Amino acid sequence: MDIVGMIDKHGIENGDKAALRYRDTALTYRELREKSDALASYIIDMLGRDKTPVVVYGHKQNEMIICILACTKSGHPYIPIDTSFPEERVREIVESSRAKILFNVEGMEFNFGDLVLNNLVINNNEQIKAIIDCYLGKRPGKSYTVGLDDTYYILYTSGSTGKPKGVQITLSCMESFLKWYINISRLDNMENLVFMNQVSYSFDVSVMDIYVSLISGATLFTIDKYMISDFKELFYYFSISNIDVWVSTPSMMEMCLIDENFNHKLLPNLKMMVFAGEVLTNSSVLKLFDRFKDIKIINGYGPTEATVLVTAAHIDKTMAENINPLPIGCPIDSCRVYIADPNGNEVLEGEKGEIIILGDSVSSGYYGNEKMSEKSFFASYIGGCKKRGYKTGDEGYIKDGLVFYCGRMDFQVKLNGFRIELGDIEHNLRKIDFIKNAVVLPVSKNGKVQYLVAFVTLDKKINEKDFVIGQDIKNELKRYVPDYMIPRKIVIKEYFDVNVNGKIDRKALMGDIE
Repeated sequence: MDIVGMIDKHGIENGDKAALRYRDTALTYRELREKSDALASYIIDMLGRDKTPVVVYGHKQNEMIICILACTKSGHPYIPIDTSFPEERVREIVESSRAKILFNVEGMEFNFGDLVLNNLVINNNEQIKAIIDCYLGKRPGKSYTVGLDDTYYILYTSGSTGKPKGVQITLSCMESFLKWYINISRLDNMENLVFMNQVSYSFDVSVMDIYVSLISGATLFTIDKYMISDFKELFYYFSISNIDVWVSTPSMMEMCLIDENFNHKLLPNLKMMVFAGEVLTNSSVLKLFDRFKDIKIINGYGPTEATVLVTAAHIDKTMAENINPLPIGCPIDSCRVYIADPNGNEVLEGEKGEIIILGDSVSSGYYGNEKMSEKSFFASYIGGCKKRGYKTGDEGYIKDGLVFYCGRMDFQVKLNGFRIELGDIEHNLRKIDFIKNAVVLPVSKNGKVQYLVAFVTLDKKINEKDFVIGQDIKNELKRYVPDYMIPRKIVIKEYFDVNVNGKIDRKALMGDIE
């Protein structure tokens, strides 16, 4: 699969078609090809063939995709950094990556200049456009393009040491994922579809909609963080989007479900919704089937270290009504997913343990961090062929060939001498028929957990005071968990705020109780 070649082909054969639509602007496939060629030629002039990463700093502007594709064409992995990242985190990423070029697409006031010796900082969109105008008409040689075993992109995730870790994804990882995903999505005439892009480019779920859309010759419709903060504006853009394929975290969808206008009349073309990054609840799925009668729903799972998704399941109404929790599906063709005990031994079907991934989509490791890579990555064999492996730190089990996710193994706290998995409480809260979703957080003092707080969203209107509802929830929860796992405080929320990655903003929830 020639990702760059497939995207460029649309620029030649169907150049006037919109590759990207963002607010009131559009970028055609011809413009994407010509402008990324120009910018790639500039990068080659500046850096040659050294293959150092290039940082692309911004949010949802069309130029973000131009810069990303230019990096690939010039043979450099790109590092997307969203403007929502705090300044200290940005500095840590740039220093860690040792990037020599940084494109400040957003044009935000930020002193990048002292971060890396000899770096080139293109500090706003006007400078980027000037470079493109200067190099327009030039085409980078194909020999410069990122190769199969080269790093295609680097995404920085939170590290246990407090320092971000740069996950390296190779072109071969990308090809493994894209071939599988396009096959399991079962969509016809993909070149005529509109894909939604809402997730930050610094979060790997965005890779799915960006590349499936662009290599198919489809149109990517972009939703930004400002729209999400204003329902009126968000729903206006939905109404003009013609979205066929929705890709997001469950939290983004649940937030939209609060408004009764989120239905097939708002999105009449919607054919499929794909969810990843968080737990997809049964109640939300059933509500989606009520709002969108002929919708296909895919529930996916995969850590950043294994290229977006490694399992996926088509969820139908019967499954949503009868299987709780919902499965995260069957593994990608080129990978093996199994469950291991603390000693690394595979457990029997139905037994819980750590989810282990082995295969072609597994990352080549953390960039410039061999010590951390050795803790999580390993090598093993599938059919006599040596493959990369990754220990996810996620708990799960396999039943009837389907993988089920149980939560993070490190979301464990000790309260009054008891070890408690927060995900366990969250899962059991979702069993209560009037609860849509739940988040449980510990409240600590002087480094010691004092008590637990549960934040819940309700699946129906209850005409009682929050205190009374909270007591009912505690009483119901006692049917599923022991008393020491019952949160001291229950907070009722209309919906959960989401962060730039579309996930539940747990930091904001902590702010509610501090």
